[in-house]
Amino acid sequence: MRIDITAMFACLDDFSKAYEASERSRLLPRQGRRERAGYLSLGEMLLIVVLYHFSAYKDFKHFYQYGVCKEYRDCFRQLPCYERFIQLLPRLFVPLCMVFHALKGEETGIYFVDSTCLPVCHNNRRYKNKVFKGVAESSKSTMGWFYGFKLHLVTNHKGEIVALKITKGNVDDRDVLDDMTAHLTGKIAADKGYISPSLFKKLYARGLHLIVGIRKNMKNHLMPTFDKWLLRKRHLIETTNGILKCDMDISHTRHRSPQNAFVHIIATIVAYAFKTNKPHLKTKILSIA
Repeated sequence: MRIDITAMFACLDDFSKAYEASERSRLLPRQGRRERAGYLSLGEMLLIVVLYHFSAYKDFKHFYQYGVCKEYRDCFRQLPCYERFIQLLPRLFVPLCMVFHALKGEETGIYFVDSTCLPVCHNNRRYKNKVFKGVAESSKSTMGWFYGFKLHLVTNHKGEIVALKITKGNVDDRDVLDDMTAHLTGKIAADKGYISPSLFKKLYARGLHLIVGIRKNMKNHLMPTFDKWLLRKRHLIETTNGILKCDMDISHTRHRSPQNAFVHIIATIVAYAFKTNKPHLKTKILSIA
């Protein structure tokens, strides 16, 4: 997966400088405490966690030890050891969330919504897992039982992520849709798991038209041609989920800290925002029918 590392670092470094200046202006000065600069700046740390998702490595440890410390060694003046870098990862959660809000997709009026499971351990160990005790929950998806979280995504027709929400695995998809799309208007296509007359009326009252299919035991109803075509293009967001899980390794079962797990998830979303060839609709849509 090709990416312009220089351009990505320039973007992250500019954000980091603005973020740190804003934080310094808001925090009270701490007397009698040394504020030593670390080996890596905030921009360099953000670059490392985002760049991992564009690499061919399947675990972050080998990427840091061989990818960063050897392949990209000339890009950094000094590097901490792997153990120290892992200790610093929780500091990146808030900056990564702000980077996503700065890079999130355009509000085009045409959206797709779906959720995907993020297991945190093998299914046979879900009763023994202590790292995510009280945080993750067991649930059943189309692929079977899993223990972990759900990632709810809303994308536009350009393949850009407009909104997201991370919940426990047993949360119903319909419960979070209203909150996720509070700032959106237009049309949004979803699968049959989002069927809810009350939810449809609530969204339609504020300008968002929910388009879903029907189950076999439901009566058929007429649908405009444009809505029917849009519903058939719902595979766009499923392709996005496939890229996040297969190409960018958003889901794995090797986490040893809940904080670092969420940093890993948000870093994957930011990396996807930098991706240039996102799945999108080739048909140019000028207006909403």
